[in-house]
Amino acid sequence: MPDKPISPLRQRMIDDMTARRFSEATRKDYVRHVKTFTAFLGRSPDTATSDDLRRFQLHMAQQQISPWSINAAIPRCGFSSP
Repeated sequence: MPDKPISPLRQRMIDDMTARRFSEATRKDYVRHVKTFTAFLGRSPDTATSDDLRRFQLHMAQQQISPWSINAAIPRCGFSSP
């Protein structure tokens, strides 16, 4: 069964994390954060605006997500934002 192709955006994120020598666990966490944000956003994260990131931050706060987790997620989600 062939592997699902990786989008150019995801490949860039993987390449950037590799270049920065992130651990495998860190890479998985970052990808998880972006997947969660993408589901919230309902479109590709490379189209996200700063307002979208702020709405996601508020959404996480309303879900009782810890401040540490919010702070860890938001910069990851903005990884490729304009």
